[in-house]
Amino acid sequence: MAEKKEFNLSNKPFIIAEMSGNHNQSIERAFEIIDAAAETGVDAVKLQTYTASTITMKGAYTIHDKNSLWDGKELFDLYSQAYTPWEWHKQLFDHAAKKGLMCFSSPFDETAVDFLETLNCPIYKIASFENTHFPLLKRVAKTGKPVIMSTGASTIEEITESVNYLFENGCKNLTILKCTSTYPATPENTNLLTIPYFIEKFPQCSVGLSDHTMGIGVSVAAVALGAKVIEKHFTLRRADGGVDSAFSMEPEEMKQLVTEATSISQALGHVQLQPTAKEENSRLFKRSIFVQAEIKKGEVFTKENLKVIRPSTGLAPKHWESILGKKALTNIAAGSPLTWEHVEKN
Repeated sequence: MAEKKEFNLSNKPFIIAEMSGNHNQSIERAFEIIDAAAETGVDAVKLQTYTASTITMKGAYTIHDKNSLWDGKELFDLYSQAYTPWEWHKQLFDHAAKKGLMCFSSPFDETAVDFLETLNCPIYKIASFENTHFPLLKRVAKTGKPVIMSTGASTIEEITESVNYLFENGCKNLTILKCTSTYPATPENTNLLTIPYFIEKFPQCSVGLSDHTMGIGVSVAAVALGAKVIEKHFTLRRADGGVDSAFSMEPEEMKQLVTEATSISQALGHVQLQPTAKEENSRLFKRSIFVQAEIKKGEVFTKENLKVIRPSTGLAPKHWESILGKKALTNIAAGSPLTWEHVEKN
């Protein structure tokens, strides 16, 4: 049994591989996605828990948007194609645990929360389009589990109201994710500067990014801006198709994201106003004042007999102007670092 992952945001970014509907209705493929995710080093794999009838109704809406991956699809049919059968969930949770991955889910109504509680779901994710679904928010908050909430397609007033409502109903650990609810998203409409704004506005929350852009650059930049959680859709191969495959990460990309996000997190460190312990030896290679031509006692220091060079064993260069024109107290050999013992006192 691999080591179990914990929801710990103190050491490095918590990276989530979102399976969504990329299993293409094959549980064997779902197992393969979990295996591949574990190999990349992510912390968790996330499912979605709904049925077409718990999220919409037959005939309710058909997508008419030529820019959408799902143009022409009726919502009910789309969700019927994308949903993860509830009877798979326990097997997927157990398989992830064997691989050392945390497995959790996005419930889309209260019945999904009740079901996930029977599996001891460790975290609940609120999808962007559900973040104003107060009955769902209340049911999730009452579990006492950590909550991650995406903020796509939402006003700041809606986000604030939902954050407050979650805390009022018992949530103790909330992470909000900057999210752009377009599929795929582009860097131009990602607006990562919202992350430090969220950090300041919601000090009681952790902040992260749900990233629908291609590649790893946006997510890595988010970590540099303070993101503690990164969520990316994940598949085995985009060429295999599927409802979310076009904007999903492949294993090598996800592995690179884990590596780079961890490095960036380590590099952030803390505010450094003094040399690090590792730099102390390097201070030797700063410059100082040396004698470049032999100087006799009583001789005047000039630009011709002094020079500013490495290493830093002589007087600091900031004293250059004040030393020029003064006299030597002793004979000084060429190549010697200049010290105050060599310089006449005023």
